[in-house]
Parts: sequence; C-alpha cells; structure tokens
Amino acid sequence: MLLNNIMKTIINKLLLIVVIFLFSCDKTLNNSEAKETLIPFKQSQKILADKIISCFENDSPIIQYGYIENLNDGRGYTAGKAGFTTATADLLAVVQKYTELQPINSLSQFIPLLQLLADSASSNISGLENLPTAWTNSVADSKFIDAQDFISDLYYYNPAVQYCKELGIKLPVSLLCIYDCCIQHGDGDDPDGLSAMINQTNNHFVGSPFTGVDEITWILKFNEIRTSTLLNPNNTSTQQEWSESVGRVVSLNKLLQIYMNLKLTQSPIQINPYGTNHIINL
Repeated sequence: MLLNNIMKTIINKLLLIVVIFLFSCDKTLNNSEAKETLIPFKQSQKILADKIISCFENDSPIIQYGYIENLNDGRGYTAGKAGFTTATADLLAVVQKYTELQPINSLSQFIPLLQLLADSASSNISGLENLPTAWTNSVADSKFIDAQDFISDLYYYNPAVQYCKELGIKLPVSLLCIYDCCIQHGDGDDPDGLSAMINQTNNHFVGSPFTGVDEITWILKFNEIRTSTLLNPNNTSTQQEWSESVGRVVSLNKLLQIYMNLKLTQSPIQINPYGTNHIINL
C-alpha cells in the first residue's frame, strides 16, 4: 500500500512536470507569434507596403522610379518612388546620393540649383526644363534606383519605424499608416506634418499605445486627423492636391476595419484609392 502511494506521488509529480513543460512550450510559441507582429517590417511586408504606397502615389503597384511631374502644389517637380520634390531637400538628396554612387551622370548638373531651391523651399522650376528628361532616362541605371530606395528609407521609412517604437506601436498595418503619412506629409515641424498629427492624436487620448491606449483605436483616430489635414491643410497651396488623395486613408482604414489585415500577411490585398482596383500579392 505504501509502495502504491509512493508510485502515485511520483507519477503525479511527473505529470505536473510534463504540464509545466507543455505550458512553457506554448508560452514560448505565443511569445514567438507576438514577436512576429512587432515592427519593423519583415522584407516581404516592406515590399508589400511599398507597392501599396505606390498605388497611393502613382495609382500603380509598380513603383514609378521614372515618374516626374509639376503638380502645381507649391513643391515644384514631384518625382520618383516617394514623390521627392524640388522644393524640399529629398529630390536633391536623391541626386546627391546617385552622384555619390555614379559620379558621371546627367542629373549632377542640377545640384547647385536644386540646393538653392531646397534652401528657400521654392516651387520655382525655372532652369529645370531638362530635369524631367534626365530623371526619366536615369532609370536605366540600377544605381539611380538604389539611390531612390536609400533616400526613401532614410527620410521616410526609418523615421516611421522610430516613431512607432516610441509610440509603442506593434502592428505592421499601423506602421504602414505612419510610413505612408511620413511620405505624403513629411517629417518636418510644420502643422501639416507627421509629427503634428501624432501630437494631436496623443493629446486626444492623453496618451499613446505605449501608455496603454488601444493601438487600433489610436491609429484610427490618427487617420481621422490625417483626413482632416488633407481636406483643410494649413498650407493652402497643397489643398486641392491633398483633398483628392483622401482615398489613400480610406484604403488604409479598410485594411484595419474591413479586411482586418493587421499583420499584412493576408494575400492578395485589394487597394482602390482613386477608382482603379489593384490586386497586390505577397
């Protein structure tokens, strides 16, 4: 009888050890799954995000590195992957990076004038008559593509990731919202910029996901504030162009609320910001 009791005790302890082990394995799995939702993007998610933003920027999932146009929005020429402009420092930065990678090129001649325009935030395009042809022709050089990718990440993607870390944001779809906003509105200190919209959202909740605000609730409010900015920007020269782009925020909200594609892992993704339906596969 005593032996049986001893055996039962041993068996019960072994079962307890097994249960603890299995619970530990499950917890490890859950932690692993949780890490998958953390930013920054995985490479596949980054490619997907860039295709989505390309639909927003140029109504095509194929990234338009050779695109260049004067949109008459107070920013001079808008060009390339991330809508780099001659009135800001980013188009200049692309040309400078390209010249660093490929010293002999047809765009380097514009650097002095682009520097003057960037320094004064001027939308003037006088003297840049040959820029569109030189820009478009440069797409044949892979180093020009590399330069655009590098500056886009430096100016827009990396800052978006940093904002998300500071805000306690973990979902890839939320990072997409911040990243896209950074590309369209910039990371400056102006009242129409990304930082201003983040501050407005934090002020509304008196906090952020980092302090316990529900992330989806926070990002939907952020998108609401962004929509208001697009429709009524402080910089009125951008109002017409921006008001026509509200569809990009509508599309982001659909990923959040209708498709619930929070990790950007469901494929295909349908994007229709301006009336054309785009199917994007991972």
